[in-house]
Amino acid sequence: MHELKIPKGRVGCLIGKNGETKKVIERSTKTKIKVTTEGDLEIFGDGFGEYLCEKVVKAVGRGFNPDLALNLVRDGYGLEIIDIGKFSGGNKKKFMRIKARLIGKRGKARMVIERLTECHVSVYGKTVSIIGELDKLHIAFRGMEKLMHGSPHGNVYVYLEREMAKLRY
Repeated sequence: MHELKIPKGRVGCLIGKNGETKKVIERSTKTKIKVTTEGDLEIFGDGFGEYLCEKVVKAVGRGFNPDLALNLVRDGYGLEIIDIGKFSGGNKKKFMRIKARLIGKRGKARMVIERLTECHVSVYGKTVSIIGELDKLHIAFRGMEKLMHGSPHGNVYVYLEREMAKLRY
């Protein structure tokens, strides 16, 4: 058994209409999920199924659509969760500035990073999370780190384009 907690506001998304989303996750990971309205979860299954289910549930808890989070059961896909607070040093103004840099005006920075890396990005609460193929995930992760350290957006986009081009050759 695995225990886990997700934000209360994401419980409904995890369960879905008439419990359908939860059932799909259980079938896909060969597990059973017990969830409370407070966001406390228990996952039952074999070790690997629990591991996969935990990744999917964490992704939903970090703001991803459950259909997108289910990509994590596929071979070669991963999830990275970055605590923005570690880059802000506990300074609330700096935290808000970093979060704004990751999202960009009208979500532009996030969308550009998603397009360039073919990964999916969610900025939720105090974290930024990324889902993607493992080699591309690493590139997106490094790009996000660079933005959080204050690199100009243009420089980060050039870095992402260059690294993705290396993957293609």
